Amino acid sequence: MVFHLVPRCSARLFWASSGWRRTYIQGASVGLKWLGCPRDSYSPLACRRYSSVSGSPEVMLTPERYPVQRLPFSTVSEEDLAAFERIIPGRVITDPEQLEACNVDWLRSVRGCSKVLLRPQTTEEVSQILRHCHKRNLAVNPQGGNTGMVGGSVPVFDEIILSTALMNQVISFHDVSGILVCQAGCVLEELSQYVQERDFIMPLDLGAKGSCHIGGNVATNAGGLRFLRYGSLRGTVLGLEVVLADGTILNCLTSLRKDNTGYDLKQLFIGSEGTLGIITAVSILCPPRPKAVNVAFLGCPGFAEVLQTFSTCKGMLGEILSAFEFMDAECMQLVGQHLHLTNPVQESPFYVLVETSGSSAGHDTEKLTSVLEQVLNSGLVSDGTIATDQRKVQMLWALRERITEALSRDGYVFKYDISLPVDRLYDLVIDLRTRVGPRAKHVVGYGHLGDGNLHLNVTAEAFSQELLGALEPYVYAWTAEQRGSVSAEHGLGFKKKNVLGYSKPPVAVKLMQQLKVLLDPKGILNPYKTLPAQA
Repeated sequence: MVFHLVPRCSARLFWASSGWRRTYIQGASVGLKWLGCPRDSYSPLACRRYSSVSGSPEVMLTPERYPVQRLPFSTVSEEDLAAFERIIPGRVITDPEQLEACNVDWLRSVRGCSKVLLRPQTTEEVSQILRHCHKRNLAVNPQGGNTGMVGGSVPVFDEIILSTALMNQVISFHDVSGILVCQAGCVLEELSQYVQERDFIMPLDLGAKGSCHIGGNVATNAGGLRFLRYGSLRGTVLGLEVVLADGTILNCLTSLRKDNTGYDLKQLFIGSEGTLGIITAVSILCPPRPKAVNVAFLGCPGFAEVLQTFSTCKGMLGEILSAFEFMDAECMQLVGQHLHLTNPVQESPFYVLVETSGSSAGHDTEKLTSVLEQVLNSGLVSDGTIATDQRKVQMLWALRERITEALSRDGYVFKYDISLPVDRLYDLVIDLRTRVGPRAKHVVGYGHLGDGNLHLNVTAEAFSQELLGALEPYVYAWTAEQRGSVSAEHGLGFKKKNVLGYSKPPVAVKLMQQLKVLLDPKGILNPYKTLPAQA
């Protein structure tokens, strides 16, 4: 059993599009850099970069699939449209064809029927819009890249969609401290390219990086592939600018590493999914860019060996271990079947991706090689391959990052994003395969083993109420018995709002509802999301 070179396979990322990857410098505004699409252009896919499946059946309206009643909000009038046009001239969209993509989540599992899309460019414009909506009792659905997994980024009924797509300005970057200040609509991948040119990296990385907005990342407290090394956004976000439901601008956009004055208000909005305020700008700490990145892709004979390999990597790699991801054999089968990606190692029940990031190529390679020799010789790993150059690294990461795309091509997907003790992480997958039997096409497990995050996915030919009944609330009750979390990093959105009680006690849920009433007394911000409905 020896390590071998990575075979040629497609490294094309399905969300990438060259037209969206240009960097625009805005006229004579020195120092103001616009990332993504230019401000004076519009495409239906500006709402979400994931294109819908050609020829696929129309997505069922959310109220037709889920038991939800419209709250007594006002409906948009011609006078409202005229008011919006005065605030953001030329950026009020009412064309049904252009609205179609923004009404549907990229998983094509929920669909709203909004008639209005607003595209502000500045915080002041967002403030004026919300001031009007608050006065008129108009519900508002904030939307970034629309890459969420739980239906939190699209309307449930006819809420006004407020898109941050044109709020894509880098405000400042400090090349000593690595502190980036930018508008909420900046695309994560564009920001990554921007800071990499200055020898820094973003503290988070996601499979949807070519589409997701940094404001949405913060609003959902996204975790992602660098969590093991750099931790949560609750630690790396230094400050926020937020517009409250009544249009008040809360400017806490500090760039200080230490500020121990009063309550840390930004933490209220990190992970609040747009229900307490709309994030319009972010200050975030970026780590220095590693000088050397190595990736190993390994095959393991069982999940016990996956866990032991993780322990070995933690002990021997120490500070240079930046990612430890796992996937099961069915995941590999699906990325091969639907995306034609090649398995670079011999077939195994489980696969592990290990990434190291450090300052010395020779030192890091030596440490990683030593680890891999040990796990091979001890039988923890049956086969493996190492990549050190960027092209091969991206090829190996594509096998992990594109699992979500492969699943979406396999049929309707029931998705669960849960935290569990690492030694029980895969037990639920095995349990569910027995429970659902032939009613499901595939039951797969993959995720961020380094932080105990399982992505459990069940595919079927089409949505099935019978299959849903077999999965829920069973998955949530199972997770609660292990003292896990029903949402590790995707948030609750619309689909998971009623299961909050499996992870939080009643007192905590009540306090959250009281905070919602305090900051948004009319409930106009992203209604029907995050919190269970009150009687």
